[in-house]
Amino acid sequence: MRSIGEMARDSGLGVSALRFYDRAGVLVPAWVDPVSGYRWYDPGQLEEARVLARLRRAGMPLADIRLVLAGWSSTDTELVRGLLQAHLRRLELGLSDARSEFSTLRALLEHRENPMTAIRTATVQLSVPAPELAAALDAVRFAAGSDPELPMLAGVLFDIEGEGLNLVATDRYRMAVARAATTGYDGPRVQAVVPLPLADAMRALLQGEEPVRLAVDGDRVSLESGDRQTVGQCLDHDFPDYRRLVQLPAGRRALVDVAAFREALETGPVRARQLREQDGERWDVSVLRMADDGTVTVCEDGDDDRDNIGVNREFLLDALAAGDRDELILDLGAPTAPLAIRRPEEEPAFSILMPIRLED
Repeated sequence: MRSIGEMARDSGLGVSALRFYDRAGVLVPAWVDPVSGYRWYDPGQLEEARVLARLRRAGMPLADIRLVLAGWSSTDTELVRGLLQAHLRRLELGLSDARSEFSTLRALLEHRENPMTAIRTATVQLSVPAPELAAALDAVRFAAGSDPELPMLAGVLFDIEGEGLNLVATDRYRMAVARAATTGYDGPRVQAVVPLPLADAMRALLQGEEPVRLAVDGDRVSLESGDRQTVGQCLDHDFPDYRRLVQLPAGRRALVDVAAFREALETGPVRARQLREQDGERWDVSVLRMADDGTVTVCEDGDDDRDNIGVNREFLLDALAAGDRDELILDLGAPTAPLAIRRPEEEPAFSILMPIRLED
């Protein structure tokens, strides 16, 4: 007999997924301990579990999966082939419809006014306190993207408006925003996406306490500190409108001791999730729960409370480090809502992490 943990490891289905498929009557364990409730599987069920995992990755509805597995365990291969072919036709039709919709969307985008065109031709010179700019870069750098398919995210957005400079980075799964005060510029809003190598070179200049000089001239951006300077070209891509993305619904807030919470994350249980099947990337997921008294705990494996929130553990640890405080505020909403990490003093620096679906 195989334990549920062994079955999860060898089949590619998570423990919570196996429990779900048991409750749904799709893959029922051969024996359940009447005292502990622990599930045990017959060795012959491993093949069915692997078939189930592949069908779910292919997006087959649960009702059809039941029929496939029923036919798989018998000699009714004609039924199985028919179900597979029918699902493939649905996928092909869906892809055709999606291509048509995306073609329409591209045409609409071509006719929209591009607000970044004027921004790229603007000329700006301003002064920024070196410690503030350094802290802002440190707060957002971890969230920058590296996907070659999304080059606009492989940089830090410098968003200059009024007497403030907002720095923003995102890789779609997380976003970080920080702010630094500026002087010497009171013109219209200007944005520049600074590529990561240039942003890192800027950070290396920010060692002193004196203000530094930031300049944007068309697609050229430079930073001067004393007699040292770093300069380069902005990314020729539009950055997402982050102001729409940070308008989160009110959630439950908890003040956490960063050192203790970090230790709980690093030593606590995780759930491996296959999030990018095309390149085999796996992320360790920490499952969080907020008690009525505001305490946030890392849940044990098997805790399937519907209010639990799954989050990429590595991303959360990065966000805690970037928060640069002994205490931080976790803002938890619904299991499908982003998790926000804020500083207690309500500074305009915070991170957002997208939640991870716990049920397959």
